[in-house]
Amino acid sequence: MTNRGPDLNRRKFLSATTAGLVSAGLVKLVPSCSEAKQETPADDDSGKEMICRKLGRTGYEVPIVGFGIMNASNPELVHAACEAGVRYFNASAGYQFGRIEEHLGRAVNRLKIRDKVVIATSEFDYNKLRGISPVEVKRKMITSCEGSLRRLGTDYIDIFYVYEADNPRDINDQAVIESLMALKDQGKIRYTGVTTHSNMAHVIEGVTRNGFFDLVLTSINFTMADDTKLLKAISDAAAKGVAVVGMKVMAGGTRWPNPESRKNYSSSTIAKACLKWVMRNENIATCIPGFVNFEHMRQDLSVAYDLEYTEEEAKFVSDNGIKLGIGFCRQCRKCLASCPEGVDIPTLMRTHMYAAQYGDFYKARATIDGIPSASGLKACARCSSCQARCASTVDITHRVDELKTIYA
Repeated sequence: MTNRGPDLNRRKFLSATTAGLVSAGLVKLVPSCSEAKQETPADDDSGKEMICRKLGRTGYEVPIVGFGIMNASNPELVHAACEAGVRYFNASAGYQFGRIEEHLGRAVNRLKIRDKVVIATSEFDYNKLRGISPVEVKRKMITSCEGSLRRLGTDYIDIFYVYEADNPRDINDQAVIESLMALKDQGKIRYTGVTTHSNMAHVIEGVTRNGFFDLVLTSINFTMADDTKLLKAISDAAAKGVAVVGMKVMAGGTRWPNPESRKNYSSSTIAKACLKWVMRNENIATCIPGFVNFEHMRQDLSVAYDLEYTEEEAKFVSDNGIKLGIGFCRQCRKCLASCPEGVDIPTLMRTHMYAAQYGDFYKARATIDGIPSASGLKACARCSSCQARCASTVDITHRVDELKTIYA
């Protein structure tokens, strides 16, 4: 990710907010939003209250801006986020080989706020669970959960997500459901969720019909404003008490090195406009931007206090040229039919996002390595020129060429 401005260290960040008073013991750490509202925001919004929403039927209430910790390699950033009032943290056993869970666990335990935060984590995706016996499914899921508990240093996980469902059939996998029920009965998890990067509307519809899962974590951002089916699925889920959490809210990382957008808009305007567009939808409970430094955190958390657009922010989210230029991959999989070699283009596009936009080469490497060789990047070498075409605005050829430069 590109930097949006001068970074702040934790000391400077805290001294600029009443989170500094929190660390000094002068302001009470918040177990609920009613107390979170006492804090002063991390930007210039003194006197405003933090906007909070209920996480569906879970009973939890959290600020509308959480923290997706995939790229937060600095443990002090996690610590400062806790102190600044972030109460929903989204980790995964696969993030930085478990180190992210360790960072989060140490920060929460150091501040003694385990009962004041909502911790969500995940491990296995449905693709990895297909083709194995129900007994093996249960063993793997329970082992994964217990590993997360150890790294987090906690007795329970608030939300345990099953990662990356891309088909409504996945929602009804009895072995998965029985595993999660067993973990609930043992007190190791409290609520269950599903994450989805592709075929999102259908997966969310499946979650709503199924009635077992309490949350769904889905991609949603301003470039998808025309996806009426997805927006309706989100609305219907919320109406049934399923908490919808937004990810990819920055359209793949708004600290993108996009010359056109950066020429016309400040990076602060871009980030805040993206977050506000998502959270102005009251059917979305919270979102998980992945800030990677203190300046990003300051900007992102300011949105939790005020969702009104500035003139520049309103101009940005309505700028069709920007939407087209971003080329956000919606993982709709329509491109597959145009590739004569059967390459898994959607996963390659996600790899590109992790590497080129997030700067997370660990996640990019793990993603590309998960593609079977017959449908991976090597298969692209069989074509003299890429024939795959996107139904939206993604320049597949350019991104595949960049992946070849990085990995081939």
